[in-house]
Amino acid sequence: MLSPKKETYVIDSDSRPMQLLKPDPTFYASPRDAIKAPPETLAYVALLSATANGAPDRLAVVDTDSTSQSYAQTIGSVALPKIGDELHHFGWNACSAALCPFSPHPHVERRYLVVPGLRSSRIYIIDTKPDPSQPHIVRIIEPEEVIKRTGYSRPHTVHCGPDAIYISALGNADGEGPGGIFTIDCDTFDIIGPWEKDRGSQYFAYDFWWHLNRDVMISSEWGTPKMIEDGLNPELLLGGKYGHHLHFWDLKSRKLKQSIDLGAEQQMVLELRPSHDPNNEWGFAGVVVSLKDLSSSIWLWHRKNNEWTATKVIEIPAEPADPGQLPDLLKGFAATPPLLSDIDLSVDDRYLYASCWGTGEMRQYDVSDPFNPKLIGSVRIGGIVKRTPHPARPATPLAGGPQMVEISRDGRRVYFTNSLYRAWDDQFYPDGVGNWMVKLNVGDDGKIAFDEKFFVEFDPAYRAHQVRLQGGDASSDSYCFS
Repeated sequence: MLSPKKETYVIDSDSRPMQLLKPDPTFYASPRDAIKAPPETLAYVALLSATANGAPDRLAVVDTDSTSQSYAQTIGSVALPKIGDELHHFGWNACSAALCPFSPHPHVERRYLVVPGLRSSRIYIIDTKPDPSQPHIVRIIEPEEVIKRTGYSRPHTVHCGPDAIYISALGNADGEGPGGIFTIDCDTFDIIGPWEKDRGSQYFAYDFWWHLNRDVMISSEWGTPKMIEDGLNPELLLGGKYGHHLHFWDLKSRKLKQSIDLGAEQQMVLELRPSHDPNNEWGFAGVVVSLKDLSSSIWLWHRKNNEWTATKVIEIPAEPADPGQLPDLLKGFAATPPLLSDIDLSVDDRYLYASCWGTGEMRQYDVSDPFNPKLIGSVRIGGIVKRTPHPARPATPLAGGPQMVEISRDGRRVYFTNSLYRAWDDQFYPDGVGNWMVKLNVGDDGKIAFDEKFFVEFDPAYRAHQVRLQGGDASSDSYCFS
């Protein structure tokens, strides 16, 4: 059993305790404190096997210290011992939520990465100490244990909560629904069990987040494992059969309280990004595609008359394209859909970034007024048709496009990779999706631009997906103080 490192009491001459348990220094009581944290010097990147031909996935460690001689290079990695995992959205065992007063866990530390295999249902516990650049596996939770203890399979997203590690799962053991959420003990890494007590009508699962001070959890929808693992199914898509709901839960009773249907034309409600300020009751949800016109959209959920509602606040149009340049799936539409695959909100709640994986555009919105976002920045790289190169290699067209995006705590650096999911990569980029990671710098004026020195190409045997930053990032922590 893994045991956390704890601070001991220090007794003064009057036999009075002077120091109690000391929280991890990377836990921050408020987003304001997190913004003041030191810059990250490492990024952990999920690398999945490009061909699933018997090669195991890896976790790479990339140097993000701009003063280092190995800047923008892979300086460490973990080779996983099993094959067929398809790493996806991993996370930390503990974060700032551990400081919440209603369920405090000040003894835990941000040390272990909880890394699920979306296709295998296997979960790796990876220790980042004593040398953060050379992490190592300390436990493997096999799929049989996941299924036996939870009834779920295909673990997808990991979030560190105030009382446990929460993981969403796309389906049951047979690859059907319902999907849901289960929890893991943050000390022992033993599976506790399924989270829901009353799921009501909820069937699909994908992402989840919360408003901790309001005892509210929000969850979103993709599809069951059988609906996604062989690629995007055109019949299901055109029939409006993928997820199009937002669900609102009582966090304490674990019961579904309200569901909002965005409409069957709004297919695949994926990433959720709530306000980082725990006093706010709003957040953003990204929708991959509209059946009406192939646009993508971003919706704002918020309270209105003591009920939750959702309002479309951003629409990203499809771009006309020569059918000859499009994959088979899109030829009949003569257009490139944005395929909004990820969004991320800066810790100060000011900038929202939108990854348009299809068109090869990363968009930046000023969301200081979340009801009226303003498009203020855009960069292009890759894209189904445009194949825009990186400034570091202007003569090299790139496949793939902005996909998983992560923002530093201070909001000054934005990292993103280019692989979505192997079967879907192969559909939309049939000539190869590539394997790169890039970085944007955010100026004092808020303007974004590529860091021309940061262009990481990984081993061609792999594709790059989720990024986690050392010490935390914009999508890893939740706070209970403002």
